Parts: sequence; structure tokens; C-alpha cells
Amino acid sequence: MNKINAELLKKLLMTFGPSGNEEKIRKVIKEEIQEFADEIKVDALGNLIAIKKGKGKRIMVASHMDEIGIMVTNVDDDGFLRFTNIGGVSPFMSLGQKVIFDDETIGVIGMEKLDDIKDLKLNKMFIDVGLPSKEEVIKKINVGDVASFYSPFIYQNECIISKTLDDRIGCFVAIEALKKLKDTPNEIYFVFTVQEEVGLRGAKTAAYGINPDLGIAIDVTLTGDTPKAEVMDVGLGKGAAIKVKDRSIIVSPKVKDLITEVAVDNEIPFQYEILDAGGTDSGAIHLSRSGIPSGVISIPCRYVHSPSEMVYISDVINSIKLLIKVLEKEKINI
Repeated sequence: MNKINAELLKKLLMTFGPSGNEEKIRKVIKEEIQEFADEIKVDALGNLIAIKKGKGKRIMVASHMDEIGIMVTNVDDDGFLRFTNIGGVSPFMSLGQKVIFDDETIGVIGMEKLDDIKDLKLNKMFIDVGLPSKEEVIKKINVGDVASFYSPFIYQNECIISKTLDDRIGCFVAIEALKKLKDTPNEIYFVFTVQEEVGLRGAKTAAYGINPDLGIAIDVTLTGDTPKAEVMDVGLGKGAAIKVKDRSIIVSPKVKDLITEVAVDNEIPFQYEILDAGGTDSGAIHLSRSGIPSGVISIPCRYVHSPSEMVYISDVINSIKLLIKVLEKEKINI
């Protein structure tokens, strides 16, 4: 797959891990990186931290390993499950989709009869696992159980289409950078964070514990390159996106300029990102302690928070290259 480890990427994307339930994906990542880090630990909240030792700046690289999902709130007498969201779940994106529980039970999301589809909300929807009664359902699924969306991994036309690219593609970028990073003048903390989708929680506690000199989040961003999309300069295939602003952070000009300088010096295609909605782990990192200069390398992604997110392979490759070159830089003035 054009210089990409397809087997690893598919494994990351297909592994179960809604916010607060990251045990399986944490195990997959830990097994993949353990021979490349000088030290690996898991903090009290569940963040996986891999350390590459050095004598320069202390840099925290954050990519979140959780995914959006749903949680069961009720099972009715006929075996239909009511649910609430874990993270940003759209009722319109969810209708008719399949979800999968931790035990691999699969259900379909349906809705009550509505006079107007504009009235569709999550509390008008249910999950059908194909069992005829509450008694049968609760042998497998009960209140409090969580599920993620279920869709296949697709590689075609030099792009990836899959669930969970937000943010397993960021985890993939971090893993590949860690593998390729030989000797570094800086001390790098690769943090695979938990509970980003419900409030940047893992990044907040990890940043407090690490107290880095510089924070870099790796995450997806929206695009403006589909028909009649909201105007935005980011598009697929135009390179790694260097964040300028989102709702959680205005990136320090020094950090933005640092990443830009590295991209220019190494002839790595890039684009600037200004996002009017949403945020990343950098939003929590830069507010930690007395303030930490932070930035973001973003992977352009269409259809974010749907079961069919899409990224270009070339953007992923360029994001890996850019991250490595930033981490290898000897003199970082921030």
C-alpha cells in the first residue's frame, strides 16, 4: 500500500475502543511499539506513554486512541435498546448503521416513526440486535454496555475509507514516526491518549504529569473540498495540515512557524488549517500547568465522525515525514 503498513493500519482501525473503554486498542499499540521505546508506562487515567530519551527539549506528541460510540441506557420488553452518545454522534449519520459491542454482538440502528425526518434525535432511535425479548438480550447486552460503529476497512484509489480514522490515523502516524526515529536530540513522549472525544481528558492529565516544553497533537481535520462544502482551505492530497486555530486553541505563532520552517526546509507538502468547529488534544495541553506552547499536525479527512471517514495516503505519509523532522530538530526556540 504505497509505503504504508496496511496490516497495522487495518488492525488499528478495526480494534474496539470507545472513550472510556480503550483497553483493547491500548494493548494493540503497546505490543506494536514496545521494542522501539526506551520506556513505556500507563498512567492512572489509562494513557499509554512511550518515551524516547534525549537531552534536548521535552516534547509531548499526543494522538488519541479512543473513538466515538454509544452506550445502552435501556432495554425494553421487546428487546430494543435505547442509547446515548459517547462523543459527537449524529443521529442522521447513525440511522441504518451497524454497531458492534465488545463481545462482537452486532446491532442495527433504527428509528421511531416520525412525521418529519428533521425531528430525528438520538432519543427517537433504538438498536436492534435481532433478539425477541428483553430476557434474551440481557444475556448478552445490558444497560451501561458500549458499542462502536461497524464498517469495513477499504483501500482504493490511493485513499483509505474506514471508521475510526479519527484518530487511529493519528496513532498510526505517531507509531510510524516512533519506529523511524533513530537518535533524537530531544526527549520525546509519545502519548496515546484516552477520552479525547468526551473532553480532551487524557491529554489534560498526561500533560500535567509530563510537563513538556512543547506539545504536538496529531489528529484529523475537516476539509472544504467537497461540493458546496463550507469554505475552508484544507483539501485531501494537498499535504499535512499545520493548524493555526480551532475552537480549543490559537496556536502560538512560534510553534506554527517552527513546523512550517521544518516543512519548507525538507520540501514536505503542507497546508494551513483554520477550523471553525472542534478541537484536539492540543487544547488541553497548552492550558496545562502555567502554559505549554502547543501545535497540531493534522491529517485532512472527509466525513469525520461517520462510519466512512476518508483520508489520502499521500497526506498520511507527509504527516509522518513532518513529525519526524520536527522531533529531530536540534535547536527548537519556543
